[in-house]
Amino acid sequence: MITTLSGDTSRLLATVDFVKEQDTATLLPLLLPGLDGPELRALVEHCRFAHAALLVFPSGDAELSAMLGDCGLVAELPPQPSVVVRGRLAVRHRRPAAELEVGILRPAVLGADGGQRMVEVFVLTVPPGSGLDAIAAHERDRRHETHVAFEVTAPDPLVLRGLCATFARHGALPDGGGYNPHENGTVFYFAAPAEAKVEYRRVELYVPGDHRDVLAAHLDEYRSRQPAETLLRLLTGAWTTQALAAFAQLRVPDAMDAERATGVEELAREVGARPRNLATLLRYVAMLGAVTESRDGFRLTELGALLRGGVPGSMRALALMYGGPFYESFAGLAHTVRTGEVAFEHLFGENHFDHFARDPELAELFDQSMAAGSAMFDPVPTHPVLTAAAGRPAGATVVDVAGGNGELLGRILAAHPRLDGILLERPHAVEAARIRLAEAGHGTRCAFLSGDFADVPTGGDVYVLSRILHDWDDERCREILRHCARAMPDHADLLVVERVLPSDGSVSLATAWDLHMMCNVGGRERHADHYAALFADAGLSLVDQARLPLDGNVLHVRKARS
Repeated sequence: MITTLSGDTSRLLATVDFVKEQDTATLLPLLLPGLDGPELRALVEHCRFAHAALLVFPSGDAELSAMLGDCGLVAELPPQPSVVVRGRLAVRHRRPAAELEVGILRPAVLGADGGQRMVEVFVLTVPPGSGLDAIAAHERDRRHETHVAFEVTAPDPLVLRGLCATFARHGALPDGGGYNPHENGTVFYFAAPAEAKVEYRRVELYVPGDHRDVLAAHLDEYRSRQPAETLLRLLTGAWTTQALAAFAQLRVPDAMDAERATGVEELAREVGARPRNLATLLRYVAMLGAVTESRDGFRLTELGALLRGGVPGSMRALALMYGGPFYESFAGLAHTVRTGEVAFEHLFGENHFDHFARDPELAELFDQSMAAGSAMFDPVPTHPVLTAAAGRPAGATVVDVAGGNGELLGRILAAHPRLDGILLERPHAVEAARIRLAEAGHGTRCAFLSGDFADVPTGGDVYVLSRILHDWDDERCREILRHCARAMPDHADLLVVERVLPSDGSVSLATAWDLHMMCNVGGRERHADHYAALFADAGLSLVDQARLPLDGNVLHVRKARS
């Protein structure tokens, strides 16, 4: 009977037989010739042969069910979405991912050694007339998604890096990977060395949990060998910005549930959108990890929940700002690089502070967007300078210069009940801060001043400049710092919160923000020694520097001793 089987069913049956016959200790040396001794024992200790995989192309659920039955496999239908394989197919065949409905099944198989393993079946449904036949023919011939997989049994970052390094030493090359939010698992693909003694040319390490930090280096090495794919992904970055901005603007996250899936039709009615178009948007943001897709619809993830409005830690305003005015101005980046003129001013005819101040709604959105990066502030209230000030018997006063809506000052006052605050800001921002701090119960401990940098109040114990200096050129920064220095008593401290450019050229959000500041406000990010020179010009001295989340830094500054 087996000889009469053909096509995908024959390929699937051969995979089942392979999984039954192999075990970890015998398969690894076949894949990585030369692997033996302590290295082999270390790999066997930390990972186990979990499955072999292939991609099949049934016309529908009925054909898929028959195929599984012919191979003695039992799996629950329909398949769960496969984010990684769908993305790989989309890039390889230059098709929108939304057009490729790739699912995944994992029917169990009992190995000859008694070990429980699986056959991983990727499913791209190819209905008659769908136009996907060419993709199916290509994939059957090239077998790109056929692989063997090992599950890492101790998902520790150090162990994981060691496993990847061992694979590399024995000729396996990074071949992609990704994080699947549907099952909270991370996959690392490798191309087996040419000397491998099995027909499977790809190897997967599967790691339970989110290990995208380790995956990043793996993908960087893979993409260095795939320049066209890398460039294509980079060029579509604008689509990502607009997709997330549209997702937030339509308030789709507010209509979704983090515990259960919601159908597209229901979501479309709730947000006033066309169901088919909304489904296309949701599938795209699913690739970004903002939602997950199942047979019942879409569910909001922890990442996507950050785009809800009016919730703690919301980044909705940031998405609307980066997808709105700042997105428009970035179209003039070449003009800025060529002429030195700020792109925002070239486009809107005025600097962004004046432009936002004339539009109350836009001004409020900007202030909210500034607060959206508040995770950077998390460790600031515990800085030794603030802890020491709070411990003084007579208490102390913290002056937040250009403190926006009071987000940071509110955190400081909440952490230290014995501290008082003064917030200096533009008139409209002062009112927003007054309301915010009053609602938080700090209104009686804080004074509010409307004014400019020249109005920095005297007599404070700790002064704060949070994400201010990067808005301005060096001369304006010196002026701001001199105003602070004149106001500061000799015992006072100044805390400057900024992103600092790395001295070794490593990847940092500060480098991205350096481009943003140049294009939109005419400011810049700086290296630590650059800041130190600006401080010195204002009669101040850099005492210490500490890291913050989101590639932030807090610079501790005091008056220079004469």
